[in-house]
Amino acid sequence: MNRVSRFQPKNPDYRAIAIHTFNQQRAMKTLGISIARLEPGKVDLAMDYSPAFTQQHGFVHAGILTPGLDNACGIAAFTLMPAATGILTVERPTCSPPHAASASPSVPPSSSPAAR
Repeated sequence: MNRVSRFQPKNPDYRAIAIHTFNQQRAMKTLGISIARLEPGKVDLAMDYSPAFTQQHGFVHAGILTPGLDNACGIAAFTLMPAATGILTVERPTCSPPHAASASPSVPPSSSPAAR
């Protein structure tokens, strides 16, 4: 089903400018994060799994995912901004779901820190 976005960009070149802004961020390239979908007010980012970015249970570390979250929010907002504006995160509080540790097959739910 194709739905028309309820968001209307103020800059007709929003797509090219948002992609250019994202591509200027070296951290995203270092982490292997890329834009998978871009629409006015919406962005999906993608990242291939790498054991180099995991924590002790084999999940990608939240500290690796947080920069992508920050960028997804910023780029989505940026697609709706007028030309000649920019984005800069001043504060980005995050909260990871406590049940993530119990999803690991090597950590029984009753012994995971989140289950206590």
